[in-house]
Amino acid sequence: MTIAVPEWAADVARQLPYPLVFCTVSGAHLYGFASVDSDLDLRASHVLPAAEVVGLRHGPDTLQRDGLRDGVELDVVSHDLLKFAKLLTSRNGYVLEQVLSPLVVVTSELHAALVDLTPGLITRNHAYHYLGFSHSQEKLYTKTGELKPALYTLRVLLTGTHLMRTGQLETNLGVLDGAPDYVAELIEAKRSAEHGPFPPGVAARLAADIPRLRADLETAKDESKLADHPSEQAVSALHHLIVRTRLG
Repeated sequence: MTIAVPEWAADVARQLPYPLVFCTVSGAHLYGFASVDSDLDLRASHVLPAAEVVGLRHGPDTLQRDGLRDGVELDVVSHDLLKFAKLLTSRNGYVLEQVLSPLVVVTSELHAALVDLTPGLITRNHAYHYLGFSHSQEKLYTKTGELKPALYTLRVLLTGTHLMRTGQLETNLGVLDGAPDYVAELIEAKRSAEHGPFPPGVAARLAADIPRLRADLETAKDESKLADHPSEQAVSALHHLIVRTRLG
């Protein structure tokens, strides 16, 4: 059973006090294992007006909201376009996944322009994001024994490997190549309950698979045909896009 994004998600996003470039869904919904009691992670970019950028009083680079609607916990984060663009030109996999998320709540022509520029911004160094995230999630899983960090560990390793090999972003654990055969069982258990029990007999296999999958990502990084840095053409185009947007 796939948990759908609530129809009111766009209304929540538009309550932010600035015009939105986009708003998409991240977290477990994006990764293919949202449960009936998962929170809703909305990630966005907004545009500060020129008056809140060039003067003494600067508008918020980042907006954060939380709350509850229809029994669903909300986690809403939005970055100003300039901050988002700076993150996008780094090896930050979070913002890459946000702008390319297929779960689109609010979009615009500017969002489409950002999406078009992303191929020139993806580099082999994005592998370090996924490697680092895998270590933090593995530590959390080892500490808690819960399903969620176990699935996050598998997801980031497989997403990173796929990105290094193909240059394409895929975040849904259920469709990623190379997933262990017990992943479907883990996903089903997670969908049933956010903090449900770990299926018996899987922990030992997972403990053996994580180092193997991490080694696969390291190899994929070393063998990747992706560039070491974002293309100058893409960065220049992004710069001019920000200037036109801000002045316009």
